[in-house]
Amino acid sequence: MIDTHTHIYDEAFADDADLIVSRALEAGVTHVILPNVDASTVDKMRAFAHKYPTFCSMMMGIHPTEIGENYQTELAVFDAEIQKRADDYVAIGEIGLDLYWDKTYLEQQKRAFEYQVDVAIQLDKPICIHSREAFHEIVDSLKKFSSAKLRGVFHCFTGTPEMAVQIARLGDFYYGIGGPATYKNARFIDQMPQIPLSRILLETDAPYLPPVPHRGKRNEPSYVVYVAQKLAQVYNISLSELEKQVNQNVKTLFFAHHSNIF
Repeated sequence: MIDTHTHIYDEAFADDADLIVSRALEAGVTHVILPNVDASTVDKMRAFAHKYPTFCSMMMGIHPTEIGENYQTELAVFDAEIQKRADDYVAIGEIGLDLYWDKTYLEQQKRAFEYQVDVAIQLDKPICIHSREAFHEIVDSLKKFSSAKLRGVFHCFTGTPEMAVQIARLGDFYYGIGGPATYKNARFIDQMPQIPLSRILLETDAPYLPPVPHRGKRNEPSYVVYVAQKLAQVYNISLSELEKQVNQNVKTLFFAHHSNIF
């Protein structure tokens, strides 16, 4: 299995990173993708990926909650990193809009998001979209770009099949499913079979959003197995069938030009 979205370079794992990687491998998680957050996390992420080179791939982006008055400074770091090391990154992410806590910097978030989407298109890389209380705004921004050139994943997708239809019209998009799929109040999960399995990716967003039975604790890549088990149940297929299809989805989206990664 592949955890397509995990922040295990975070300080939350500073004391036991080796154990976390070991547990993931024992659980059958063979690879993870690390999304960047802001200027302060680039070096931490790169150091972690350097330590575990066969286990990790990286994305480069600026998270929307880190966008404010200084967004141009953040984008300058993004630009410098991309110009120096574009080939090191399998995607542009995590980028998007987040209006859950604060709408003060909506316009700045939009400008930063659209700028990074444009860079992804120029580099022919997928995007990893963070969308929280901002689905319609995300759609409006993506409509500004050619659907033939847009590809990526809606991270932490908990939307409706109708939302998935809207997303499909915007480009070549997948849906990242994580811990919330296992929660009792997850109404979206019963409708998941209306979305083709060929469009699903597994993720944890560790250390956040741990699945049942670890809710309330720190999340980690090994727990992606619980998400996979839930999806196999919902799609009424075996775990091995689900793993095979989802791994192929990951390769198609992130590693089409990196055939030797796995």
